[in-house]
Amino acid sequence: MTQVTLENVSKSFNETVVISDFNLAIENKEFVVLVGPSGCGKTTTLRMIAGLEQASGGVIRFGERDVTGLRPGKRNCAMVFQNYALYPHMTVAQNITYGMRVRGAPEAEVKEALANAARILDLEPYLDRLPKKLSGGQRQRVAIGRALVRKPDVYLFDEPLSNLDAKLRIEMRVEIRDLHRRLGTTIVYVTHDQVEAMTMADRVVVMNEGRIEQAADPITLYREPANLFVAGFIGAPSMNFLPGAISQGTFTGADGCSFPIPPQRLASGTDCAKAVCGVRPEHILAEASGPAKVKQKVKVVEPLGPHTLQVGMVGDVQFTAQVPAARKVSPDDVVELGLDLDELHFFDAATGKVLPKGS
Repeated sequence: MTQVTLENVSKSFNETVVISDFNLAIENKEFVVLVGPSGCGKTTTLRMIAGLEQASGGVIRFGERDVTGLRPGKRNCAMVFQNYALYPHMTVAQNITYGMRVRGAPEAEVKEALANAARILDLEPYLDRLPKKLSGGQRQRVAIGRALVRKPDVYLFDEPLSNLDAKLRIEMRVEIRDLHRRLGTTIVYVTHDQVEAMTMADRVVVMNEGRIEQAADPITLYREPANLFVAGFIGAPSMNFLPGAISQGTFTGADGCSFPIPPQRLASGTDCAKAVCGVRPEHILAEASGPAKVKQKVKVVEPLGPHTLQVGMVGDVQFTAQVPAARKVSPDDVVELGLDLDELHFFDAATGKVLPKGS
């Protein structure tokens, strides 16, 4: 396996710039997920790595090898597509080994590769079936098997689970992650699903409008977002944002709430005329006993079993609180909620960047 490096990579379609000055180093055997909203450039980036799109500028390397101008077949990478791309008239075995046979691989090598892929992916009972007789999850395993027998330097996955139902998505997440662990492969994986990204990746690259907003391990992204975009994109339900101002260590919200900011959450002397306080739903206290309190007018109550989501308005801002399942609240109720001061995030509304934290 190998390292993948993108240096100052750009991509334009006519006059439209899709990717601009993109820099990313993916380590050998690392599982990296590119995540972001539709149109952010993540699939275009993956296709440039694969050679299916030519970069308009910059350099792409596999290890020390410059692959920027190489066609896909010369890059030794394997891609698994969203729609499986299986040949409907071929059996599972024929789909998996088709590429090897086209390249003229010896029959003994073909059989050995097929047996190994079928064993790893639990496809041995289905080798003689046509794709139409397989479930969605089985078809995706066939597509992975076709990539597996190539023994590539890099595996590329383009939203491979988006056509599966919720249960199958969870099962396939586990299978792909386990496959990475066993094979020690370098994987670049694209998804728009931040939960998928968080549960699978060694490192998540959050993209927006063709640029990297933040690249870090999942827990760092969740606990220390670099800006408002990452804070709002990572986490489900997403982070709540309260507009306001910071002066002399105190946050005053537009809804009238006011509370002191713990020293470790904001550097001393930091004032901001247009600030944003971010708090995740799970860091909201159903019992408002501390100094940080807000009043929420409840709109919707969503019971989820172990807890309940209480969705409503704080001032003019939609606000979601995760509260105990036993809590009894109805739409149109006005309730007081506490905020966990140790879990608050503060951002500059003008730049979107996180404000410096104290020591």
